Amino acid sequence: MKKTNNATSEFLSQLPKNIFSGFVVSLIALPLGLGLALASEAPPISGVIASVVGGIIVSIFGGSKVTITGPGNGLVVVLLGAITTLANGDLYQGYIFTLAAIICSGALMIIIGQLRLGILSDFFPSSAIQGMLAAIGISIFAKQFHVMLANTSIKGDTISLLTDIPHSISLLFKPEYSAIAIAALVGVLSLLIMFFYGKIRNKYFQLVPAPMWIVLIAVGLSYYYEFFSSAPYPIDDSLLVQIPNDVFSNFPTPDFSLILDFKFIGVVIAITLISSIESLLSIKAVDKLDPLKRRSNINKDLTALGIASIVSGFIGGLNVVTVIARSSVNVNNGGTNRSSNFFHSVFLILFVVLFQDQLKRIPLTALAAILVYTGYKLAAPRNLKIVAKIGKEQLIIFFATIIATITTNLITGILIGILTTIIIHFILNKSVLFFIRNLFKPNVLMFKEGFNDTYFVSVKSFSSFLNYSRLKRKLDTIPENQDTIIDFSLCDFVDYTVQESLLGYQETFKRKGGSFEITGLDIHGTSSEHPLAIRSLIPFSKKIKIGAKSNLTKRQKDLQNIANDFSWQYAPKKGHDVSGLHDFVFFKTKKINYLNNSIYDSKSIFRISDTEFSEGEFIARTLVRTTIMTIKLKTEVPKFTLDKEGLLEFIYKFSGFKDILISGHPDFSKRFFLLGEKPKKIKLFFTDELVLFLESNPYYHIECNGNSLLVMRKERLASIKEIKALLDYGTRLEKVITSIQYDELLLKSPKIKS
Repeated sequence: MKKTNNATSEFLSQLPKNIFSGFVVSLIALPLGLGLALASEAPPISGVIASVVGGIIVSIFGGSKVTITGPGNGLVVVLLGAITTLANGDLYQGYIFTLAAIICSGALMIIIGQLRLGILSDFFPSSAIQGMLAAIGISIFAKQFHVMLANTSIKGDTISLLTDIPHSISLLFKPEYSAIAIAALVGVLSLLIMFFYGKIRNKYFQLVPAPMWIVLIAVGLSYYYEFFSSAPYPIDDSLLVQIPNDVFSNFPTPDFSLILDFKFIGVVIAITLISSIESLLSIKAVDKLDPLKRRSNINKDLTALGIASIVSGFIGGLNVVTVIARSSVNVNNGGTNRSSNFFHSVFLILFVVLFQDQLKRIPLTALAAILVYTGYKLAAPRNLKIVAKIGKEQLIIFFATIIATITTNLITGILIGILTTIIIHFILNKSVLFFIRNLFKPNVLMFKEGFNDTYFVSVKSFSSFLNYSRLKRKLDTIPENQDTIIDFSLCDFVDYTVQESLLGYQETFKRKGGSFEITGLDIHGTSSEHPLAIRSLIPFSKKIKIGAKSNLTKRQKDLQNIANDFSWQYAPKKGHDVSGLHDFVFFKTKKINYLNNSIYDSKSIFRISDTEFSEGEFIARTLVRTTIMTIKLKTEVPKFTLDKEGLLEFIYKFSGFKDILISGHPDFSKRFFLLGEKPKKIKLFFTDELVLFLESNPYYHIECNGNSLLVMRKERLASIKEIKALLDYGTRLEKVITSIQYDELLLKSPKIKS
């Protein structure tokens, strides 16, 4: 009961912030809703209806906290195609057919959410999704650029619309088209506002979003001509927003007569696919912005979006998706829970009821300018540069998806993108059988280490968008305030989509007080110098010449930073001089392949390295990668091995070794297994100070070969956090050992000396 009261009081205390945030979001949602509907050839009010219905229903049934819902940019192309083709050019009939498709799509969204199929979004390659979004942006830009210039009659596919842009510009300079010049000028000025809004650093100016400034200026221009000018308003009624007077009493009736038609079914699938992808991408992005670090229930959200789309479709609205731009505005303006989404809907209703006359004064060219800017952002040249830096193969996937989407449709486009990605992966690995053989095999092993509660996840074979869901299922079970290590040492191939997705986990774990570290990628070759480039162990990657430090992994960069902090050296390359390690008992029966990622001081007293070694032979041969620390001692000391009591004790006793007990320290002898060839010298060396140090610090496996120490913890690669702890432990251990006057102790013990 107390918990419920606290939640209620917290909700009420945050209500003013959420009301204000909802108001600010509604200022953006209103012009965008009108514009997206117009871009889809639907009645302008249908976009506002989608925002209103989505805000109310998703705020009640949704699984996210700070997301905003409404019509989405990504669906403009699908809805436009549906409205213009389902009824063979009859736009109103096409619109009511599309409403039926939206309702059917909503039902599919509910099924997807209830069956917990939100994970299907992980089966889309990142570059293909980016290509699809860029294609949507190009299509929006191509259509709306003409509308922005007051040429609303032009028709055609995306390519023809792009090639006709110079023609629409030239029309403005012909005398017979002077009537549309003012409307076009409003469109161009609106576009300039969108581009330069962010460069105006006035805090009061920034209180009003750019789209609302456009609406205010356009409506203000209308009132200027009405009250202060004798000249008639220069923008024709056909270029103004048309809103019926009886918005809430005369809803259109969806037409389901095409429900079994293949073209209709294709539209339903396309709407569902794009709605799901756009919503899931937005939800993931907004979760990263949430100041309270909460994670959304995506399947619950998909169900709520499905319900909202059904209701919206029945009353004439577009389908409802989660939208990133409006959600980020919500977070930036203090939105903390779902009530901000609800209040944004309330304010939209008030705008439509109270300001219908003002809405009818908004020029279509001004709304089109907002969409031209939206299309440009989706397909901006900088996106191409980002993809190109990741790798040439990503550029191929990106362009293949764009071309296929523009020349065919969105479903074919994304399928072509997936197929292109698979073919490229086959080519890069020079093997089709490798993927087929391992695709359905379990490739993820996860366990929690008992000694430090770290979650260790090992991935083998390959990890790509095709099987990433297995890894994701494991990762989603790990509390985000825990330490986690993902190791790819046994993985032959890791694609860009997986690495990009893991970045999201790193950010989430860091925000919530945990750590999420990736190891094992530094031994792979890369397809480019980008840190997220495809990584592979096959010869293809090894032929690519990459600078020594140009494409270091995040772990390697962190190692470099540690070395810099201590004024040490860092060597990422493999070194094969491992002769000194064979003097340690641990490595006597192992074949050491190489050392890499070494950090060491100028005198080479301390050295921390990753090492790869093999155990066994033939079919029993296994490769192991682990992190070790070696410390050169200033004086010779007894040879010994110190380990934790347990299985190792049994093995050593079975081999004839006896545990050396340190007198006066029974707890130490119970916790540790100490052995060596000269027990008396070892007992003398293990002073009270050394024993106290070992008892009061975390356990490490320690060996001494007389001149050097080997310190390690687990037979796996250490995380950065563990390396820092190892470095601290090793430097303090060296000080304790240096302070031991072993030679003097030896001289004072004549029995040992003799």
